[in-house]
Amino acid sequence: MADDSQHTNRLVSGLAVILDGEAKKEHSQKSRLISYCDDFGEQSLERTLEHVFDLPSKTINLLTCQVDASVICSIIKNDYLKHHKTLLSVDTSREGVSAIVDGTGLYTVKIEESSVCGEFQLIKPPLLVESHAVFSSARANACVWKGKWMYEVTLETAGLQQLGWATISCPFTELTGVGDAEDSYAFDGKRVIKWNLNSEPYGQTWVVGDVIGCCIDLEADEISYYRNGVTLGVAFKGIRKMVPGLGYYPAISLSQGERCLLNFGACPFRYPIQEFQPIQIPPSTKPLAVGLLHCFTKLLNMWRRENNSYNSMEKLKSLKRFMPVNELYHPVSRGICMELFSALDANAESVKYLSWGPLFSFLMDVFQDQAPHDYESLDRVLDVLLEFKGSTLMFEHLISALSYNCKTASIILRESPYSGSYPYLALACHLLRREALMVVWWKMSDFEFLFEGFLSQRCPNKQDLQLMIPAVWWPGSCEDVSYESSMMLTTKTLTEAINKIEEKHRDLCCLVMQFIPPVAPPQLPGSVFRTFLQNIILRNRGADRNILPHVISSNSVLVSLFTVILHFLSEGFAATGSGWMLGSGTSGGPTTGFLHRGGQQTFPLPLILKNDPHRAEIPRLGGSYSHLANFHPVNVDSEAEVVQWEEGFVDDEDLDLRVTHVGIQKPCCCLSLDVNVSRISKNPFRYTTKAYQSHCSSIPERSAQVAAECSASNLNDDIADKPSTSDRSDSEFGYRLVQRMKVVALESTSSSSTLEEEELFDAMLLLYQLGLAPNFKQVSAYMTHQSHSISQLEEADRQIRERGGGEKLRRLKEARSVYREEVIDSVRHCAWYRISLFASWKQRGMYAACMWIVQLLLVLSKMDLVFSYVPEFYLETLVDCFHVLRKSDPPFVPAGMFLKQGLGPFVTLIVTHFSDPRISSAELRDLLLQSISVLVQYKEFLVAFESNQAATHCLPTSLLSAFDNRSWIPVTNILVRLCKGCGFGFSKHGESSSYSTLFQASLPHCFYLKLLRDACLEDEELFSAFLNRLFNTLSWAMTEFSVSIREMQEKGQMIEFQQRKCSVIFDLSSNLARVLEFCTCEIPQAFLSGPDTNLRRLVEVVVFVLNHLTSVADPEFFDLILKRPIQTPEKVNRGMILAPLVGIILNLLDASLVTDTSAKNDIVGIFASMDCAETLISGFQYLLKFNWAGSFKGNIHLTKLRQLENFSTHLVSRTLFKRVANEEETESDDNLCCICYRCEADSKFLPCTHVSCFSCINRHLINCERCFFCNATVVEVIQNDAKPCEIQLLS
Repeated sequence: MADDSQHTNRLVSGLAVILDGEAKKEHSQKSRLISYCDDFGEQSLERTLEHVFDLPSKTINLLTCQVDASVICSIIKNDYLKHHKTLLSVDTSREGVSAIVDGTGLYTVKIEESSVCGEFQLIKPPLLVESHAVFSSARANACVWKGKWMYEVTLETAGLQQLGWATISCPFTELTGVGDAEDSYAFDGKRVIKWNLNSEPYGQTWVVGDVIGCCIDLEADEISYYRNGVTLGVAFKGIRKMVPGLGYYPAISLSQGERCLLNFGACPFRYPIQEFQPIQIPPSTKPLAVGLLHCFTKLLNMWRRENNSYNSMEKLKSLKRFMPVNELYHPVSRGICMELFSALDANAESVKYLSWGPLFSFLMDVFQDQAPHDYESLDRVLDVLLEFKGSTLMFEHLISALSYNCKTASIILRESPYSGSYPYLALACHLLRREALMVVWWKMSDFEFLFEGFLSQRCPNKQDLQLMIPAVWWPGSCEDVSYESSMMLTTKTLTEAINKIEEKHRDLCCLVMQFIPPVAPPQLPGSVFRTFLQNIILRNRGADRNILPHVISSNSVLVSLFTVILHFLSEGFAATGSGWMLGSGTSGGPTTGFLHRGGQQTFPLPLILKNDPHRAEIPRLGGSYSHLANFHPVNVDSEAEVVQWEEGFVDDEDLDLRVTHVGIQKPCCCLSLDVNVSRISKNPFRYTTKAYQSHCSSIPERSAQVAAECSASNLNDDIADKPSTSDRSDSEFGYRLVQRMKVVALESTSSSSTLEEEELFDAMLLLYQLGLAPNFKQVSAYMTHQSHSISQLEEADRQIRERGGGEKLRRLKEARSVYREEVIDSVRHCAWYRISLFASWKQRGMYAACMWIVQLLLVLSKMDLVFSYVPEFYLETLVDCFHVLRKSDPPFVPAGMFLKQGLGPFVTLIVTHFSDPRISSAELRDLLLQSISVLVQYKEFLVAFESNQAATHCLPTSLLSAFDNRSWIPVTNILVRLCKGCGFGFSKHGESSSYSTLFQASLPHCFYLKLLRDACLEDEELFSAFLNRLFNTLSWAMTEFSVSIREMQEKGQMIEFQQRKCSVIFDLSSNLARVLEFCTCEIPQAFLSGPDTNLRRLVEVVVFVLNHLTSVADPEFFDLILKRPIQTPEKVNRGMILAPLVGIILNLLDASLVTDTSAKNDIVGIFASMDCAETLISGFQYLLKFNWAGSFKGNIHLTKLRQLENFSTHLVSRTLFKRVANEEETESDDNLCCICYRCEADSKFLPCTHVSCFSCINRHLINCERCFFCNATVVEVIQNDAKPCEIQLLS
């Protein structure tokens, strides 16, 4: 009977959920949860709750009432807190800290305002500060004198900052700060030193986003620093002990513009250090919150086991012990949250700490760092939290914490691809898909600051890269063979990690674009994102000119924004679901990216004609906007007009050759490359392009970078042979206008409030200039350093193999070790930039963007006033991006396709606008000219210049006009490359014939040579001015060269800077001499006919150069100066400039044989008339004895050298004859010119009447219109026969 009764009782209480009759009538969908007993008499409900709350068995009595949130709260208060008393205990013992406490006995650590020296601006409360003085310093309002303490500094900028500890007696001034006095200690990661009165090397280079832990151990009397949780070692030992109340204060010193976030413990540390305590007391509610969230976690784990594919035996065991959690989940989770929010309401100041710490960790654990993420569990948690009013403030802090963690996250190889900021971005994106949370974020005062945090990526330093890329390999290295595959696997993994992060950046930006803020009047999608873009541009453009506000964005934010927009415009919006953007193009379908649609293109003129506040300071091609608006107002309605054109119809290309997205011939960005390109790309570290052998950057940064690629390299590098592709006659060189272009009214002005793709395109170009261009400059520097280091390493290896032993071998091995470390560091940095910047889709998008800009600029250039309003960054971005793609590693496309398959109009743009007076900036015009100088080095690009009608029509004349004090270097380089192969030392089959045969004078189709010659002959005044500047420039260059050599000889040491300067000037002098040689070859009549001024100046220049080259006291020192780190002595020697001198003389001799004897000038006589007869003769002997065969390969024309020898013999005879004649001369020299003392003074200036010889006067007036005796302005020059002279005046 007893058994039967027990069985009956179990049956009676065995119904877990009973329906209340009355409740069922009113709420048919509701149920009540009460206790029940299982088959063994165990109360599963009570046991389940005991498990959730970590309570001992049988702690919870039989529950006879409905189990709801209030019951759970009662269990927490009566049972849970009773058995977990430590959750309510507060440790107030803080011995060793001195601070000013408030009425509650607590204190808040902050900056002590009275200690500030300089000026600190509070960027974001409570402790994000920026220095607005040259050097600002401050202390905290709390000090420590016993124990182990720390605080954290998050770097918003990575410049000069000194972080550490100081006593109250440490003085702060405009020049001294933390670490500059006794009992003052600081670490400076910019200069990688520590400070205590004096500086010593310490630590690592810091970067933006680093978290620096400043720790002081007053038990061991030591100060140490941590970078992102990794120790940098003990910085200071034996620091002075302090007494209570007089201890060490946290202190910082920042240079102007530096910004950092201080955390004394008001938030959980990003990287807490064991045994070190925060100076700020954590809130008393922290233990309770941690405990309640732990209970929530156990509840979720039980729910997961029931709903996920766990082992069936596990499920069975769990069901036998616990009741199903599905019905239990809501009341328990709600009860936990009620107690949590109740505790927060009692201590509102703890909300931030708990949101940044326990809640943040709880949600990350629920969501799971690695994929697949548990979205379902996270949604159940969010549903419960959002039921409470207090959750708004909590989620505000939670969003701030996510943004901060994105900013400070590091990519860790073992966690990739779900590493870096990815898990925080993924969680943020999922949260913000809820409209309520998006509204919460948007309403926050620091919405844009947090948005920038989400888009931030911490750039690795040297030590970070060592962990990310442990194995390093490069072509030709002696490293382990396995390193190659290991490094390729590593780079692939890191690439996937970057792709994951960029994908989440796009998701987040898409959420912001789609968000419609709840304001009146209603706004359209994209308005929030537009405002963010405008403000970020305004801040960063203003910072360049020290215009308020001073706060600028991290470079990684600008790069991320650019990458997001580039992906949207290139790959399309279909994947992101931005509905209002889909199908906004004119052709190509809704999934085709804006940059690849082709067909009819449109661009709204208001984008460049309006003076929006965020663009007010942006310079335009024609000058400032205010200047243009006042003196050149636009006559079109900037609110209602767009310009339209047909893709591919912007220049003079043949219709059959046009490359368009919708035509038969597709551009490079729409082609699938062959296997050969991918094979080249497989080598991740080779940077092999012919023109790369230089001393400087190969990727342009405005004009200086493009100029550097040609001017600072060996300027006589050769180009490979190619046949001419140009066979058109002169009559075909007419330049046609842009076809199929028109200006029409906008279809609907209401769309101006919608974020348009053209608007994104405009912002993307500016973001490139602000963010990407500096990065590509850094890429170039590392690639250059990598190339030089590899060359030095290979040279060291060669010398080690040749040495048997000794002290020199030991030094060589030490040097090799240094070179090897430099190579490894450069290879890692190049690999990182390749991973982060050179993804194939990015190159594709950048190429398409270049095509778009080129066509737009060519269209607008036909609208004179509108063209002046185009922002400068359009042109800057185009040129920079063009050269980045051209030099990209791995290459985007083969060089032969780069211009031909889409960017042919780029040649039209640069050749027609490098001298365009509508471009007010001389630097911009130089940028275009230097681009030409770089491109003509390459056979593949030279083909594009041949076939371009604009280039053949205007380039020769424009080059001659542009040869001035500013642009003579790039013009010289261009002319040398166009004339290469026609001078002495070049042959059809020699090494130098690697230049295009197009420019060899011996061939019938010397196309550009003919154009240059014709330009000189058709405009004698232009050629005369060009020749005068050429003479002056060559004389100046050789003078600078000689002075620099003399300075180094006097100091007795080889100074690297001066050596590099001499090397560059020597190259320039050689090129100038080659141009002069071309003039004597193609236009000899300019020297042999008429007045002998040009011939005499030419002879003087030749003698001047010979004198400087032959009078060097130490020939070995001279040759050492010309040494290049990459090129052999056979490639670079005196023959580079001696050869054109020989060519000049031989050209004149050859031309004199076919010139009318009665009209030609006497070449030998002019040479013999020089006063330095001995120097001249010795110079010619040097030319004849020079080792030409060792300097130039191939046939050097021995017959030409014999011709030079005959000329030298004739010159010696004429010189001796002149010397004898002078000795027999008895006439008075009163009538001689007092300038040259050689000719009769037969001419005089008017009106001052000073006399001199006609030759000296003529040469002087070429450069100056004043008398060289009295400085009076010359009106006229007459000879003794009272006839006016034909004089070349400067004007």
